[in-house]
Amino acid sequence: MKLPEEGVLLRIFIGEMDTHEGKPLYEQIVLRARQLKLAGATVIRGIMGFGAHSRVHTSKILRMSEDMPVIIEIVDREEKLAELMPFLDEVVKEGLITMEKVRVIKYRHGEE
Repeated sequence: MKLPEEGVLLRIFIGEMDTHEGKPLYEQIVLRARQLKLAGATVIRGIMGFGAHSRVHTSKILRMSEDMPVIIEIVDREEKLAELMPFLDEVVKEGLITMEKVRVIKYRHGEE
C-alpha cells in the first residue's frame, strides 16, 4: 500500500479499562481499523494522565491504577479514516478524538 505524502493522524484517547461488547475498546478499534484496511494502528499505554474528570491515573508502584490512559494512533488518508468515524462515535463513550495533518516520509513493509 502506498500512502500519499500528505496524510492524517487520528488519535483516540481512552482508558485501558474501557470495553465494547466485553472486550477491550482499544482492541476493538484496532480490529475495526484492520477490517477497514486502514494503513495501520498502534496502541500506546500511558504511564500517567488525566481526562475530563481530572482524576489522575498513574503507574507509580505505591498507587497502582487499573485504568491507565491509552492512545490509539492511526495514519491514513482522510477519506479512509472517515470510514472509521461512525464506529468511533458509537463506541467511544468517554475520551478524546483528534485529527491532524501529517507529512508521511516513508511507509513500506519488508516485501517491497
